[in-house]
Amino acid sequence: LPVENVNWEDALEFCDRLSKKTGRTYRLPSEAEWEYAARAGSTTPFAFGETITPDIVNYDGRYPFGAAPQGLNREQTSASGSLGVANAFGLYDMHGNVWEWCQDLKHANYNGAPTDGSVWTTDGDAKFRSLRSGSWNYYGRNCRSGFRYNLAPDTRVLIVGFRVVVSAKTK
Repeated sequence: LPVENVNWEDALEFCDRLSKKTGRTYRLPSEAEWEYAARAGSTTPFAFGETITPDIVNYDGRYPFGAAPQGLNREQTSASGSLGVANAFGLYDMHGNVWEWCQDLKHANYNGAPTDGSVWTTDGDAKFRSLRSGSWNYYGRNCRSGFRYNLAPDTRVLIVGFRVVVSAKTK
């Protein structure tokens, strides 16, 4: 299963410890990096097209997005990759399953966002950090590549986890 029930501060500590252990830099992604990875070259709401179903994404299927029919609500986190569908970059579960912490502060919109994909830590609300992905107990619309959510960094709930970015190896 993916890591869950972890707050933003714990996710940062994990990245710091892993970096020290391996000698490579691990960190949480920026929102821009997360969205780029989730879209995997697509311009649609989901890496798989205009909508999703619970056959390929773990979300509350009773609340589909767009023209999708109602479906299953698993009512729990599923094992990473268990639905068998990766995006074009080979990444599993970028939509749904658990919300994923990003490094960025909460911002109401993209006005003034960095244009290079870096972490946005200025002019935002430092009381909140951004999350992406949606989760198993949220509506299909919340799983869209561009959907943004936020929580206080000390929040620890069952539907929140994280994924990491690792620096490239130097030659």
